[in-house]
Amino acid sequence: MSEAPSEAQAALGDLLRSWRQRRGLSQLDLACEAEVSTRHISFMETGRSVPSRPMLMRLAERLEVPLRERNRLLVAAGYAPVYRERRLDDPALQAARKAVDLVLAGHEPYPALAVDRHWTLVTANRAVAPLLAGTAAELLAPPVNVLRLSLHPAGLAPRIRNLRQWRDHVLARLSRQVDVSADPVLSALHDELATYPVPVSRVPPVRSAEDPSAEVVVPLRLQTEAGLLSLFSTTTVFGTAVDITLSELAIEAFFPADPETAAILRRLMES
Repeated sequence: MSEAPSEAQAALGDLLRSWRQRRGLSQLDLACEAEVSTRHISFMETGRSVPSRPMLMRLAERLEVPLRERNRLLVAAGYAPVYRERRLDDPALQAARKAVDLVLAGHEPYPALAVDRHWTLVTANRAVAPLLAGTAAELLAPPVNVLRLSLHPAGLAPRIRNLRQWRDHVLARLSRQVDVSADPVLSALHDELATYPVPVSRVPPVRSAEDPSAEVVVPLRLQTEAGLLSLFSTTTVFGTAVDITLSELAIEAFFPADPETAAILRRLMES
């Protein structure tokens, strides 16, 4: 008669099953990806078999499990965690922090900022501050969540000319992050942002017909004292990071979607 799996084995099996299902894979799919038998996958998920450390790392890689959660899998299996988590001001991350600062400074006069896994502002270049004029002080008090700052009625929301479109974009993006990461803090943030009021009617977005970027990306159309800005963003991450902090750091860089926006941003930086 086979011995019942321990609580730790059952917990590990539940985690593996959860990540497999989150990725939309069957046991056969994962078995093929990891080059093992479906039976072995089944035994690991039911706690009847504990994977070796190399096998567990292989499964985590195939399932694209975030580094933070890979440590959790390792601990559940009785192994020591592999990935360290340092503060960004740790001497070991000095080169990476300099790289972030160089990227942000080099992007001026266009706005760019670095955020952590929960969209908390880590640092920003000088082009960001002029865009935040009129924002409630409490939203700018650390820790600053940039998504909350964007959609909150006391934040940028009243000045976003395409607020409904931008809000839908932000919530959809955040929802995908929740699906990928299974992060409860991101899930709670999504639920919070979804409660913010949606405008029944707004002034129709201007320049949409002349703005070619609107056909391929969702622009942020932000009204400022200097004029209307039309921006689109790109995201940069450390693709080879083996430190949890670096793996969860992202740089959001905004680019002008039209010549008028580029000119306004240059003037703002010169003033």
